[in-house]
Amino acid sequence: MVDLGLKTLLHDKIRFLITVSGVAFAVTLVLVQAGLFVGLLDNSTITIEKLGADLWVTSKNAPNLDFVHQVPESNLYRARSVKGVAKADNLILSFMQVRLPTGAEETTVVYAMDDFVGWNMPWNVTRGDVRDLKRGPFMLLDESATKRFGKFEVGDYREVNGTRLKIVGTSRGAKSFTTTPLSFMDLRRAQELQPELLAGKASYILVKLEPGADLAAVKSELEAKLPYNDVYTGKAWAERSRGYWIVNTGIGFNAFLTVFLGCLVGVVVVAQTLYTSTMEHLKEFGTVKAIGGSNWDIYKMLGQQASIAAVVGFVLGYVPAQLLKPVIAKADLKLIIVPELTATVFVGTFVLCLLSALVSFRKVAGIDPALVFRA
Repeated sequence: MVDLGLKTLLHDKIRFLITVSGVAFAVTLVLVQAGLFVGLLDNSTITIEKLGADLWVTSKNAPNLDFVHQVPESNLYRARSVKGVAKADNLILSFMQVRLPTGAEETTVVYAMDDFVGWNMPWNVTRGDVRDLKRGPFMLLDESATKRFGKFEVGDYREVNGTRLKIVGTSRGAKSFTTTPLSFMDLRRAQELQPELLAGKASYILVKLEPGADLAAVKSELEAKLPYNDVYTGKAWAERSRGYWIVNTGIGFNAFLTVFLGCLVGVVVVAQTLYTSTMEHLKEFGTVKAIGGSNWDIYKMLGQQASIAAVVGFVLGYVPAQLLKPVIAKADLKLIIVPELTATVFVGTFVLCLLSALVSFRKVAGIDPALVFRA
């Protein structure tokens, strides 16, 4: 029975190729769209994850990392007084204007703090030394800024909020969800550049706990000492930030719609091909019944055909998705295909192909074994 199912599937090689091509296209579409979605969300919280703070003290009801309200920087001393806190520092996150040599203006997301080294920020410095930021009117830019700011070198100057700053280093991999380039400068420098907004203010307090400290207890005490702030664990703050972009920007629905269309393409192609093949081989299926085979035997043959199409189509779709990574990276986007995504798409492909075979099940169930004896 198994051999008959395989031979029936491969009898028309062009049709088989069309089937697996349809599945492969659907798999590639789903993997690429879902991978881009994961990449965008990774950008939205990459600084949260790289900073590695156990707790984040934010303004009240802050929606995500980028949309922040400044709070008194003196709150830092209250945070440092809490038992179990090993280290706490202010972090400023603010949008500033950069005037380019062309005369145009672009926006940069500024991260400013006193102790960049202690928080491993930025995490991948390619040129220069982040400690130089405290030594003068300096800034450090991520290399991704080249796309918006044009080419720049260490030693060049850029005017930020009307003040001329020297670029003393570069980093790699620090990107924002909005694709606005990231830059880094000393905390006091940022306050000087935006005195009306940042004088005596900070955006967040980053908290690192002592070894063995009770996270819940420290969080509870911070909330008591800072009642006009919110306190999140690093994981909870990242989830809140990602959730904002998913719900409020429509990218979640966009990703869902594309994945749905990809699945629909795969299902329609497989269902149509298997149904057509079944109609062309009704006599063969009638023969199976005539020699004592049951509907279940025929169902297994159709299921095997759908399974083969799913496995071959998945492999042919997975490979192009992986090959697209460097191409997409050139567009300054991330395509992240995690193992969990790969496994989910494989299982989904397998299940959907089996469901596609249901279209043919009803037809073979009504096959009359006597069909084989008719002219």
